[in-house]
Amino acid sequence: MCRARNRKEGAGSVLGPGAGPGSCTVNRMLQTLYDYFWWERLWLPVNLTWADLEDRDGRIYAKASDLYVTLPLALLFLIIRYFFELYVATPLAALLNVKEKTRLRAPPNATLEHFYQTRGKQPKQVEVELLSRQSGLSGRQVERWFRRRRNQDRPSLLKKFREASWRFTFYLIAFVAGMAVIVDKPWFYDLKKVWEGYPIQSTISSQYWYYMIELSFYMSLLFSIASDVKRKDFKEQIIHHVATIILISFSWFANYIRAGTLIMALHDSSDYLLESAKMFNYAGWKNTCNNIFIIFAIVFIITRLVILPFWILHCTLVYPLELYPAFFGYYFFNIMMGVLQILHIFWAYLILRMAHKFITGKVIEDERSDREETESSEGEEVVTGAGTKSRPLANGHPVLNNHHRKND
Repeated sequence: MCRARNRKEGAGSVLGPGAGPGSCTVNRMLQTLYDYFWWERLWLPVNLTWADLEDRDGRIYAKASDLYVTLPLALLFLIIRYFFELYVATPLAALLNVKEKTRLRAPPNATLEHFYQTRGKQPKQVEVELLSRQSGLSGRQVERWFRRRRNQDRPSLLKKFREASWRFTFYLIAFVAGMAVIVDKPWFYDLKKVWEGYPIQSTISSQYWYYMIELSFYMSLLFSIASDVKRKDFKEQIIHHVATIILISFSWFANYIRAGTLIMALHDSSDYLLESAKMFNYAGWKNTCNNIFIIFAIVFIITRLVILPFWILHCTLVYPLELYPAFFGYYFFNIMMGVLQILHIFWAYLILRMAHKFITGKVIEDERSDREETESSEGEEVVTGAGTKSRPLANGHPVLNNHHRKND
């Protein structure tokens, strides 16, 4: 019989009793990979083992098996989000006069649709002429068809508002809850205490639920990213979600929980401001959106480009070396933090561009967004949800002479 040894309490084993010589060989290979993955030198400082983190004397320590609950919680978040957007965000959108706009649809055309799906959404002039001959339409009609078809694929204003409402609600609650978890802890005021007694630091229920809920939420964002509003920084968003999930999971495994709670609360401190600015943007409340955006920009720059690198990263890079020699977990955690910091610098650049537009009197819009194309050049009428004629639309809003409305 082949039997496995459990290297990390609560992590479980990949093996059970073997069924024969062939399965024993496979089991040994899997067990070897399992043992290397949970090798103490990867996760813990020198001279410490998983046995040092076993529950005893009423003290509870983080375990890998604790994270099993995050998958069903992530699915629960998706269900809660569906009902929230349906019964909370949609009525709120109506209250703020955020209305769905019915766009002119591209008429069915097999030739143009095939090109759109397989070759590209914006044909070059030579391709327009070729498609014109193949479809029997004029070049102007082909261009109009592609313009309408692209607009069909763009998310509606209502969809954007509902998504922003959901994220605003979570980030605000998470920030308040996170502050409640850490504000009374000594390491909130003295970062050296983050590493006091590390890694033999027991966890409390508030830290456990803060971690599980944050990790589950980011997993739900990763699950829904294909159907969410796609922006120009789509790839950066995926990298951010994956890096965040890895960081939260790893910090739980390696008992970096004190540092992890500080980092999560720091990130939540500005995210709800951005989402609220988006909500007022979609509702056409220009001055409110601009004022909230200014506050968001200030908070983002201070938290992500000042506090995070010069306090938090200093805490995770310098203070641990005063206690233990550097180990793999130390390098891995700080490399992932570096990835997030690079993304913060990228987003700060976009924010500063938007702030420059605001200062110079230009319309503020989300630099990551994809503008909706209008058909004003065609002299065409755009139909609203009520079936009445309207001005040309820009991202679902009428284009006014004074630029009162703006894009996401």
